[in-house]
Amino acid sequence: MEDTPREPPTRAVQNGMVGVGALLVFDGRGGVTRHEPDGNTPHVPLRGFKLVCGNSRSPEFKVWLKEELGPFNAELLTVPSARSRCTVIEDRAMVVMRVARPGAAPDDIGRQLLTLWIERGRVIIASELNILDFLGITKWETSHHAPVSPADLVARLGLRAADRLEPLVEVLGDRLDSIEEALIVQDSAKLTSRLAELRRNLIGFRRIVWPQRDVLNTLEIEDLSFFSARDRLRLREASARSARIGDELQALSERAVLVHEQIIDSRAEQMNRTMLILAAVTVVFMPLTLITGALGMNVAGIPFDDNPHAFWIVCVGLFALSLGIVWWMRGRRWL
Repeated sequence: MEDTPREPPTRAVQNGMVGVGALLVFDGRGGVTRHEPDGNTPHVPLRGFKLVCGNSRSPEFKVWLKEELGPFNAELLTVPSARSRCTVIEDRAMVVMRVARPGAAPDDIGRQLLTLWIERGRVIIASELNILDFLGITKWETSHHAPVSPADLVARLGLRAADRLEPLVEVLGDRLDSIEEALIVQDSAKLTSRLAELRRNLIGFRRIVWPQRDVLNTLEIEDLSFFSARDRLRLREASARSARIGDELQALSERAVLVHEQIIDSRAEQMNRTMLILAAVTVVFMPLTLITGALGMNVAGIPFDDNPHAFWIVCVGLFALSLGIVWWMRGRRWL
């Protein structure tokens, strides 16, 4: 049986995940229409813009990027990046954001890169993320509530990224609540590993949220000629949403530090209690050991040497002495 190449899913083709990508035209009034990327160049309204999105690993899309933007800029859009950033080149901007993958868990968030090229009348997105599903293009086509400008599109991308992170942050908050509750009734030693894992997750989330806030802030204050006052307001709103999540992460981190200190205090208190018990045992048995050691010397003149009841008399005396020492320590509130 000969091997035949598998046809990519129709939905993947329509969403631009294979081939040269997907092309959408926004009319600037809330409407959006899809077009074939390899067909005739569609008409873009004066107030509108077009969006070209494709898979950053697709060879066809890489070739198209080199033809449109040049080899250097095309390489900037497709090369993997370790951090979010915003770079302005003349009257154009390149934005890199990291987005949580669909179905991500707090323990394995699986970041996906989202790289945008923004210029007057056109936005290009290169990412392995399914952009059209991520944005909800189908709803925009029916509701006529699509972005009206490139900056509005970027702001909505930032809001969508925040929407994916927010439920994960809530999960981390619930985990911290459960650790705090368990600390009251459980051994603190069992909670240390859970708290350490939670703090690692919080650090990973903050590495996503804070750079994204900085990217949106930078894009807002840059002097791009095609950005209006409304565009900058939308970017500010998206930045504020990311900042709010960042503040929540910061609050969780501070709570985690307090819980860690509480665990340390609990261990120290347990250690002090143990040392107090050992010290009390030492204080009780030290004089008893001294007396029994003195009576055990193999020399003449030991008291009660010839008394057949001497052993029990000494035992009763030692018991009474130990009770007296315990009573004295409790009177001094040492026990």
